[in-house]
Amino acid sequence: MKKVLFAVITLVIIAGMGAILMNNKAKSDAKSKVPPPKAVAVTVSPIGRQVLTGDLSLVGTIAANREVLVASEAQGRVLSVGPRVGDNVHAGALLARVDDELKRAAVANAQANYDKAKQDLDRYQWMKDQNDGGVADIQVETARQTFKGSEAALIVAQRQLRDTRITAPISGVLTARPVEIGTTLMPGNAVATIVDISQLKVKVNVPEEDVFKLRHGDRVAIATDVYPGETFDGHITMIGAKADEAHTYPVEITVVNSSKHPLKAGMFGRVSFTSLPSRNALVIPREAIVGSVKDAQVFVIQGHTAKLRSIVVGVEAGTKVEVLSGLQDGEQVVISGQNNLRDGVEIVVNNQTK
Repeated sequence: MKKVLFAVITLVIIAGMGAILMNNKAKSDAKSKVPPPKAVAVTVSPIGRQVLTGDLSLVGTIAANREVLVASEAQGRVLSVGPRVGDNVHAGALLARVDDELKRAAVANAQANYDKAKQDLDRYQWMKDQNDGGVADIQVETARQTFKGSEAALIVAQRQLRDTRITAPISGVLTARPVEIGTTLMPGNAVATIVDISQLKVKVNVPEEDVFKLRHGDRVAIATDVYPGETFDGHITMIGAKADEAHTYPVEITVVNSSKHPLKAGMFGRVSFTSLPSRNALVIPREAIVGSVKDAQVFVIQGHTAKLRSIVVGVEAGTKVEVLSGLQDGEQVVISGQNNLRDGVEIVVNNQTK
């Protein structure tokens, strides 16, 4: 009897658990049934063509033609200094003079040794030429080696004396002079920085789709915000052979500095390349792009639905963007309402722009 009762209770428990599980499944199925999305209202624009001019305008940085850090090759105390920061200097101008008392003494000693060695060599050589047998070949050779050593020592001493006069290696503007009278210099210490801005280099990074259209010597126009309305003529002097991580190539433009409107190193300049050919390109409004320009996507209208499609874009022309691949002339793209769209969602066109 107890066994029968136990079996009945077990069956009741199992039946109850099954009912609970069935009820939970029904509720889960009800929740998973999401009603189909309603049609999304969007604004679309047809894809068209536009003639893009060959002008390419990029912002670059103006740099000095040459910048030289002048370092001391002598050791000693600075006795005098030359031009001040901001002054124009010419090649060979004295920048600083180092105490040269010991260097002059070294030159005098080296000169005396040189003169004696030369006299000894001349005397031994004369005696040997007389064939008197009083001078051996070894004595003449020793005198010759002594003379060569004294000559080298004199050259070194004279060079060390010259190094006490630190001069400008190029002409330009003195932009730094970290020494004053009384400063103790060691070889390698910086004495001055000279910048040559008679000519300037404009450094700019050009996208890979445009850099191969440029040639050495191409004329370009440079403009700055400092001189509104003024343009400076330049020409391309360097086109880099290696791109950076953004797939742009370094290009340098040389421009002669103007005395009327002088440019300075470190300024920004807008470079206009006018040698690029014009082309009839496929364009779309900039606002049609979903995501970044580097990984561009657009919603294309197909019937009553919007299809997400990846495209490759080129240059920007105002509010338009060039399309290199991924779209065809005559298709329509969504330019408003993309935030509510997913691939394949039904759409309703509110209005259409031209």
